[in-house]
Amino acid sequence: MKLRDRLFSYKDPYDLPGSDPLFAEAMREACGYQGAHNEEYARILAARGFSPEMITGPESLASIPVIPTAVFKHHRLATDAGLAGMISVTATSSGTSGSMSVIRYDIGTLWQALKMTVRVCAKRRLFSLKPCNYIVFGYKPHRGNRTAVTKTATGATLFAPALRRVYALKFVNGEYEPDLEGVIEAVQKFAKSRFPARFMGFPSYTYFMMKMMDERGLSVKLPEGSLIMLGGGWKQHYREKVDKQTFYALAERVLGVPENNIVEFFGAAEHPILYCDCPAHRFHVPVYGRVIIRDVNTLEPLPMGQPGLVNLLTPLVKSAPLLSVMTDDLGVLRGGAGCPCGCGGPYLEIIGRVGLSDIKTCAAGAEEILNDT
Repeated sequence: MKLRDRLFSYKDPYDLPGSDPLFAEAMREACGYQGAHNEEYARILAARGFSPEMITGPESLASIPVIPTAVFKHHRLATDAGLAGMISVTATSSGTSGSMSVIRYDIGTLWQALKMTVRVCAKRRLFSLKPCNYIVFGYKPHRGNRTAVTKTATGATLFAPALRRVYALKFVNGEYEPDLEGVIEAVQKFAKSRFPARFMGFPSYTYFMMKMMDERGLSVKLPEGSLIMLGGGWKQHYREKVDKQTFYALAERVLGVPENNIVEFFGAAEHPILYCDCPAHRFHVPVYGRVIIRDVNTLEPLPMGQPGLVNLLTPLVKSAPLLSVMTDDLGVLRGGAGCPCGCGGPYLEIIGRVGLSDIKTCAAGAEEILNDT
């Protein structure tokens, strides 16, 4: 997949207009590869009357058959042909709805993903040679935990040398339990260190910890250069979700971390593209993926500025047909012209989530094709 490799070597991670032709060509290449090496995906293409040659440019990307993430929770859909011995990592979605997607990534895919991560995070200036104390508001790694969010959170502790890692969710008696008391103790200790602290993980547990400190009248001033990096969403705690400004104000009041030192990530096991917010906290779409917003009822593409289901596209993964996936996120794509960060490219705003019933037509169609023998 040489065109994919060229795309993931693209120098400017946010030059969508300049990368549009290459992205479409890489998607055509990836579609051809998956259709030739994955029988189930070939059946989906055939049932939709679609062929890779129909991808003629950026305007044709919306016609690629869309597979809801819900389908990956019930079908393996792995592309093993030609990748014997090349599978390196298996990751799962969080499974908050009761079932999980199981995605296997080959070495070539991981290498391209690493190049993407370096470019995106360098743009946000997240790499440092100065050692840090880390608090991970996520799962402490365990051999039975293969969730993508755990791998991502732990991977983020490599952005700067780690002096110590403290985890908010610990594996106790066969299940994960939050240890926010232990985290508060670590925060107070790290505040006395001459090295910065970096938080990484779920915004929900980060907020719960800060709220506990605030209610107890506790506050610290973390060392200069400390960062709060958020990823994984609010998941089952969506009812407790607070607006960003409330979160930022609490972080500065309790931890002494200003808003410009708070960074947020967005991604999914079924779409391993790194969306990192800009200093204005907007998720500009990187060159490695594209976003289409679709009508909840008709699944037709919507114009910029209208909310709908989030359809994510990328040619990254060779070991699974993840070209065009439909999430259960509701979002809106907005023009980025005039953004204070200077990027200018469109950005994705996530505004909520929907249930499987809201995308049942799309999901049922894919299920029917895969179950038809």
